[in-house]
Amino acid sequence: MKYRKMGSLGWDVSVLGFGAMRFPMIDQTTVNEEEAIKMLRYAIDNGVNYIDTAYPYHNGESEVIVGKALQNGYRERVHLTTKLPIWLVKKREDFDKFLNEQIERLQTKPDIYLFHGLTKNRLEKIKSFNLIEKMEEAREKGLFKYTGFSFHDNFEVFKEILDYYDWDCCQIQYNYLDVDYQAGTKGVKYAGSKKIALIIMEPIRGGKLAIPDKKLGKKPEIKDILSKSKIKRSMAERALRFVWSHPEVSVVLSGMSNMQQVKENIESANLSVNNSLTEDELQTISELRNAYDKFDLVPCTSCRYCLPCPNGVSIPWVFRLLNDLGYWGEERKTRISFFYDRMAKTQEALEEGLSQGDEVDGAAILCIQCGECLDKCPQQIDIPDIMQKANAIFEEGKKVSDFF
Repeated sequence: MKYRKMGSLGWDVSVLGFGAMRFPMIDQTTVNEEEAIKMLRYAIDNGVNYIDTAYPYHNGESEVIVGKALQNGYRERVHLTTKLPIWLVKKREDFDKFLNEQIERLQTKPDIYLFHGLTKNRLEKIKSFNLIEKMEEAREKGLFKYTGFSFHDNFEVFKEILDYYDWDCCQIQYNYLDVDYQAGTKGVKYAGSKKIALIIMEPIRGGKLAIPDKKLGKKPEIKDILSKSKIKRSMAERALRFVWSHPEVSVVLSGMSNMQQVKENIESANLSVNNSLTEDELQTISELRNAYDKFDLVPCTSCRYCLPCPNGVSIPWVFRLLNDLGYWGEERKTRISFFYDRMAKTQEALEEGLSQGDEVDGAAILCIQCGECLDKCPQQIDIPDIMQKANAIFEEGKKVSDFF
């Protein structure tokens, strides 16, 4: 296993970290706990020393399973991270409630405690509840050692958050498709300039960048690019190597779902090197990026200039789900629709959630075709038209092929 310095924290971290968000499943709701524990311990036995979990993963079971896996001497061999579900925090005292519950689930104290999924609005919540002070108090009590945040917003917000406090580390989404998405490459460089330990999530974009060979035939554009590349690698290794090639990165998280993925990723990690991509590989990645872009139904960059919508529609999130459906196809519609169905579909539901302090996303059905968003979109997307199509697909059972 290769190791890198964890920013200014003074310890070496394995370049591969185990993200405990995609454990193997027995069915859609039940984690295969025995297999998950085997995978975690195999990874640790083979040099992985960074484990990342969070309060909501696997409906709360992830922290419990990680806690069980770290028994029998395994806890002392890893650096453990979990996260505060900031969207569930309704009052200042909730910080203590969640942290104590998480320590109980894990059967140990975490080494790093992150604010989960920070955005501009969630930063304001941290300020209004003075949660930085709560975090510092908990650290002084020895409940964890280091502090940081994971992130989901644009680069300008990332820079604002990074400059707001003297963080120990930060976690961002990054892969060769997301070089201009959220924090992006500019965020990688900025974190590096501040010597902050940088943790990368979604290096394989939820599996999107690791198409099995038997399914490549359905994506001939991608298959053709790979076949002409001089250097042959698995798609997962190619994606991981892209992220590892950035010297600013300390550790790359992979949410592994079976033992084969664990073994393959460990093998790739053993070969990781800074700035190691050849011109041919960089060209291949550039061509792959362009090929993947063609699968997007909507050319949305999540810049969020269209927000706020006067009727509460979460426009970028609707587009993201629509693009996911466009890529994965009807076979994933049930899973993608699960996330869509959690959105508010009436003004009453939207207002009720907001009045209770919840973070609420408005569905496409809330769009009244007012057109206020049209002049704001730098991509010149016909947002009202796409909202009508999204509503028909997710609410009326229409297929993507009916419209795109």
